[in-house]
Amino acid sequence: MNIFGADIDDFVAALLDNHGRKLNYLRMAVTDRCNLRCFYCMPEEGIKYLPKKDVLTNPEILRLTNLLARFGITKIRLTGGEPFVRRDLMPLLRNLVEVPGIRDVHLTTNGVLTAPYVEELRRLNIAGVNLSLDTLDRKRFHDITRRDEFNNVMQAFDALLASAIPVKINAVVMEGKNIEDIIPLIELGRHNPVDIRFIEEMPFNGEGSHYKRLEWTYTRILEYIRSHYPDIKRVHDPDNATAMGYQIPGFKGQLGIIAAFSRTFCGTCNRIRVTAQGTLKTCLYDAGVLDIRALLRQTADDGYVGEQLLKAFQSRAKDGFEAEASRQATPVSESMSTIGG
Repeated sequence: MNIFGADIDDFVAALLDNHGRKLNYLRMAVTDRCNLRCFYCMPEEGIKYLPKKDVLTNPEILRLTNLLARFGITKIRLTGGEPFVRRDLMPLLRNLVEVPGIRDVHLTTNGVLTAPYVEELRRLNIAGVNLSLDTLDRKRFHDITRRDEFNNVMQAFDALLASAIPVKINAVVMEGKNIEDIIPLIELGRHNPVDIRFIEEMPFNGEGSHYKRLEWTYTRILEYIRSHYPDIKRVHDPDNATAMGYQIPGFKGQLGIIAAFSRTFCGTCNRIRVTAQGTLKTCLYDAGVLDIRALLRQTADDGYVGEQLLKAFQSRAKDGFEAEASRQATPVSESMSTIGG
């Protein structure tokens, strides 16, 4: 069939998975390379990075984005690795914000290289930046990331706040690493319009789980926060939100807790992921379901590529537990840098 002979409404209706969930959010990893070595993301010695020829090019990313936008994808988030280690990131962003149908372009970054680009991000109307920041203590930052880049990250944070680009801080909660940072991070939202999100640690670190069982679940994180802020209140979450949102009276910012390991939000998941090498993941926990890079390089027929994408969306796992179970001989252990954060 030629799916691009249909009415545009048919495209939007078509991008439903086999569980009736509408897919409108693409997370695109633009590199697997990173300038940090975070404890929860990769081993200290790093990972084996992809050869440049195996990474999707800017024209390939734009072709895929244009195709998915015709289906009804309206939001795209660029991730990595660290997006800013990709030298042609800014030209890519300038083109992505012009793609018809894409309403919001977001970035997730560790902040190390971000500050010099903030003004252009503002001019491009980037819809939001998620800044990975697990501690406000320079020594603990070094212990977690194995790099001395704390000052550069804080310069990026200050520049983002000054630019009025919406900012969210993502902090992975780790036993023995940064529990004492939970309250200082929350306090950033007292006088600043910044959302602080605490994330359960996942086993995507290139080694597998660090613990026999996850102690700092979303319920324990909330209990800890409530013990310091007893008047904390639950707020209404946007549709398809991954974070459970909370407000502390008198604070300019909000906070959220993401049950990334407990997987409580799978029933409303609207996201698909594409890794830096062009592998489609319809769930964070699957092993990859379609080689998009091969399709893009083997055919100029967007209709055929679109058909293969639709087939993949129609065999999507019900939740992260089903996706993980389907992996068989490949247990969850790859680096988040390889998957796309």
